[in-house]
Parts: sequence; structure tokens; C-alpha cells
Amino acid sequence: MSPHLHADAAPTISRIASVNPATGEVLGELDSAGPVEVRAAVVRARTAQPEWQACGVRQRIRVLRRFQQILLARKSGIARRITQEAGKPQAEALTTEVLVVLDAARFLIENGFDLLRDEILPHGNLVLKTKSGRILHEPYGVIGIISPWNYPFSIPATEAMASLLAGNAVVLKPSELTPLIALELAKLFHDAGVPREIFQVVPGEGPTGAALIQSDIDKIVFTGSVATGRRIAEIAAQRLLPVVLELGGKDPMLVLDDADIDVASSGAVWGAFVNAGQTCLSVEHCYVHRSLYSEFLEACVAKTRKLRIGNGLDPSTEIGPMIHERQVRIVESHVEDARERGARVLVGGSRLRDLGPTFFAPTVLAGVDHSMRIMREETFGPVLPIAPFDDDGEAVRLANDSDYGLAASIWTNDRARGERLARQIHAGTVMVNDVVSCFSISEAPHGGVKSSGLGRTHGRWGLEEMIRVKYVDSDRVPRRKKPWWFSYGRDFTAEMESFLDLLYSQPLREKAKAAVRSAGAHWRKKL
Repeated sequence: MSPHLHADAAPTISRIASVNPATGEVLGELDSAGPVEVRAAVVRARTAQPEWQACGVRQRIRVLRRFQQILLARKSGIARRITQEAGKPQAEALTTEVLVVLDAARFLIENGFDLLRDEILPHGNLVLKTKSGRILHEPYGVIGIISPWNYPFSIPATEAMASLLAGNAVVLKPSELTPLIALELAKLFHDAGVPREIFQVVPGEGPTGAALIQSDIDKIVFTGSVATGRRIAEIAAQRLLPVVLELGGKDPMLVLDDADIDVASSGAVWGAFVNAGQTCLSVEHCYVHRSLYSEFLEACVAKTRKLRIGNGLDPSTEIGPMIHERQVRIVESHVEDARERGARVLVGGSRLRDLGPTFFAPTVLAGVDHSMRIMREETFGPVLPIAPFDDDGEAVRLANDSDYGLAASIWTNDRARGERLARQIHAGTVMVNDVVSCFSISEAPHGGVKSSGLGRTHGRWGLEEMIRVKYVDSDRVPRRKKPWWFSYGRDFTAEMESFLDLLYSQPLREKAKAAVRSAGAHWRKKL
């Protein structure tokens, strides 16, 4: 039996509580799924998956279209639940979560059939022109998804939609900090017509995720920390389990000497502080041309001071709480390390204890360098460290001096210049004159290089992660033996050399001679 929300029932193994980070209110408690429950969920998924696959892509698109319309009708309630559980302002829940899912559904509805249907594969090799080949796109079977707390709706929903459309069953293990929104997602899918066995939620902490990885799934999609991602990759490698790993980032923002300071500073403030900085695509360090540095700092500080901080359910709130006190402590340690090494705190730099233990003031730092943890480690909090550079080459070197490579942004009034520099940045995505919103572009892939992970989600590439490619080849002349089969005979080597000349030599005279010399290979007697 799947774990579910309880009021008073005794726990089966252990229990997790969903807590509103703004108020400390317990929103609900759930039984954790142990290894037995996880294995049972995977067995149910595997048993049901063939029928889901057999219903066909067009039927699954109809289900996805119903899901989209049900979500649209329930958008306010879903956004409110996201805000209650994750803390972000309700407006952000709509724009960075619900909108992302609605548009990802739109992309899959419009493009899924063409991307998943059989593909005729032409043969360029003249030797094989009698063959007809096609590519089949088949589901893996059962996909395990382990999703994070910072975007508890949009991340698992976009991954699950691609997986379901491809014909897979999904077993989702949400973050133990945000399990309730995962149950809301399950209800949306089930109400749209996805069978309950085809999309299941197994709440729990680390052991639940470990049980899912070690169960009989066919692929794992994980979003989370580098350390956990590496452990998952090691476990998966033991049985060659395919993985998609999105492991966060330390995204740089480069402000060139011709950038619009007002626009770029607004982009920096939003990019650094959206979702209280708890975004893998957030601006984690900013480099500004020295000629603009002082003015840019002043603009960022002035705009940061105007931000309204509070409970995300308050319509005027722009910055909500952080998810948990342990995440606040990481941010505090990064800011303190930078301060001790000479950085200047221009605004913020401490908790807002009058609002609660998980509120941290949006912070702007100057005088930072790469000796500081805040410039090298993922902070995942509302901090904007800003450093100067002297030329484009130095800006690129600073941006690439990182173990991460998820995304980056370049700000300039010269689009060609920005795109030229984008080619030099080591990242999965580079935006010119915008930040973060690449996650909302449903056609674009999401994922990184270096320690930011493996594989891609979103768009065509995300859908392709959910399928196995099978090649089927049929010979049009089944009654004819092939020239390269046994018996080779005394002259076969010379005939094959001539045949290669026929295929690939350039002068027509040489091709004609080679055709004559190789003809015997076609008519020789085969076994």
C-alpha cells in the first residue's frame, strides 16, 4: 500500500513532517516508504507499464492535455500549497513553477508525437542500399525520479511528463521537506487519466531514495547536491543503471563595459535573490567591468534595500524564508568566511530574526575573490558577491574558474559580442541579457557540464533521455546471399580492395576500373 497522509495513524517505519518554513506550522505528516514499500511500488509500476505503453502516444498526449487543463483550473491552489511548503512568494510559485509545467506540457503536446514516432533511417553506404532501416523510440520501463525541495513542483512534473509521454511508469521520491506538493502532483496526474500504478509517490528521507536506486528501476533521474549525485552514480554504475544528474551550479554573471547598468543590476538582484537564492540557476557570483563597478554596486545595493521580505502568502512579499535553518547556517558560514578574508558587506549579511529563524537578509558583497568559499562553493542563499574585471578575457577566465558549469549570463548591448563570449563559457546554458528564465524555455535543454551533472531535461533532449533507441533493419532482397559472406576464396581480398576503390575513389576512370575488378565478388559461390 502506498504511503499516504495521516492525521493520527501510527507510523509503519518512520514519519516525516511537512513544515511551513515561514511560520513553523506543521502542514502534515506522512509515513516514510521503507525498502519493502519502495520495491512494491516498483513492482506495481512494472506490471502496469506494458499496458500504458500499448495505449499509444496519441492517447498519452490526450491524457497530458487533460493534465494541463486541470492544472490550469487549479493553479491558485497549487501555487498556495507550493508557497506553504517551500516558502517562496505565491507569485513566484505561479511564474517559476506552475507556468513552467503548463508550458512544458504545451511543448510535449505539440511535439511529442513527431519526436516519438518511428524514424526512417537512410543508408548512405552503397553496399547496403538494399536495406531499409528505421529508428524506434521505446520506453525504458520504470523511471525513478528523486526531486529536490527548491522547485518541488516544476522539477518533478517536467521530468515525469516526459517520462510518462514516452510510455514509462514513474516512481517519484520527493524531498522530505516538500512531500505534500508531490501528492498534489500525483492527484493531478491521476485525475487526468494516468493510472495510479503508473505514477506513484514514495515519501521519505535518504533511505527511501537509496531503496529506490537499488530497486528494479530502469533509469534514475536525480536533482540535488554534487556529493549525493556522485554516490548515486557509483551505486548505479555497479549495475549499469542509466542516470540523469542535475547537481547544481555556481552560475557567473558577466557585466561588460557596454551593458545597461540599470537593466543589468535589476537582473542581478532578481537572479541572485529569486526563491531566496535557492535556485540552481541563480546568480552565485557576479563580475562587472571595472569602469562600471562602483555604479553597479550602488544600483544593486539601492534595489536590494527596497525588497520586501516576509511570508510568501503575503501578496507584497518579494523574498520569502529559506527552506530550513541548516541551509541558513551554510549561508552564514559563507558570508562570515568572506568577511574574514576582506569582503565588504554592503547590505544584509545576517538573519532577520524578528521574522523567524529561516529568514536571511538579501546580501550584497564587494571586495570578493576566489580565495573565498562564497566564490567557489554553491551558497544556495540570498547573497550576491560582486567582483571587478578589466577585459573580456579576464571575465571569461574568472567565469570558467569553477568546478561547476550549469549556466551563466552575459550582459552587453552588443548581441554579437555577447554570443561570441558565450561560446567560450564552460556551461550547459549561457543567456545574453537575461538570467534564470532559460528553465522556462520548454524547447531548450536543461543541464550542465563538469560537476553540474550528466544528461539533460526539458525539450527534445529531455524526452530523449526517457527512451531507448532501437534500430530495426530489413533487407529488401531476402533471397540473395550477401557478397561479404563465406566462402572468401583465393581472389576475394583483391576483389574487396577493388570494391573499396569503386565506392570511395574520386576519378570516374578509377571507379570504372574498380567496378570491373570487383565484379567477381558478387557472383562467386557462397556457403
